[in-house]
Amino acid sequence: MSESQPQSGRERSVIYIVVIVVVVVLTVIALFTFRTNRQNEAADEKALELVQAMDAVGMAAPSPDQIARVLGEDGGIVCENPNGALTRGLVLSELMNGAAGPGRRPVIVEDRVLKSQLLIIGVYCPDEFPNYEKFLDELGSVNRT
Repeated sequence: MSESQPQSGRERSVIYIVVIVVVVVLTVIALFTFRTNRQNEAADEKALELVQAMDAVGMAAPSPDQIARVLGEDGGIVCENPNGALTRGLVLSELMNGAAGPGRRPVIVEDRVLKSQLLIIGVYCPDEFPNYEKFLDELGSVNRT
């Protein structure tokens, strides 16, 4: 049976220094490569455009800063796939009474519930707007007056 030799203080110091240097280097790399959804001028312009569109139809809008932080300059998750089957299914599931199983029934909702989504898509991803508008027209739920 071999006896293990404890490390000397110098060897432990070298190991600690190497670990600290590696952690510092990785932290610096992480700081330079980490991308946040920075609020920039384009995001502010789009947010202001959305606020103006909401005001034009008489809807209460959050502040442009809040909208810019949430939607950024590209609309974020709202514009990821607004006309996909999953997204449409989620929209339809939100138009239910909240019961589970056989008690689940569609309900009549206020126009503003879907109109705000339509406004966001119109501002942030206008190429998706005609298809989404057609989807809402098929529901017969949004009055655009």
